Amino acid sequence: MFDPVRRRWVALTPEEWVRQYTILRLHAAGYPLEVMQVEGAIALNGMTRRCDIVVYDDGHPWMIVECKKCEIPLTQKVCDQACRYNTVLRVPYLLLTNGKQEVIVKVDLAEGRLKQLPELPPLKKKC
Repeated sequence: MFDPVRRRWVALTPEEWVRQYTILRLHAAGYPLEVMQVEGAIALNGMTRRCDIVVYDDGHPWMIVECKKCEIPLTQKVCDQACRYNTVLRVPYLLLTNGKQEVIVKVDLAEGRLKQLPELPPLKKKC
């Protein structure tokens, strides 16, 4: 499958299908492809990890998207994974998805609290 963000062909694994579906969903919701990074590396506890998708707003990390294959339920463990990545990136939003379900979360960094949102937040800066 052709990945429009990385601009290359990728193997269509079950998780990659969800990632590509989510890229198209975000793009249809008004998020330009240019503000997305796919499988960006971060250093976490001395190890390299890869975020499925990071959305940038005004040049700064703004949302972490954690994709799981359709058979994986969106559990606390999935949320914890995105939150661990957020200890590095410090974004205000998380999106967890398995292609069938999605959970959108607003992160209050000061209070260390999460609040589930009913819909995707709009980007502050339009490209």
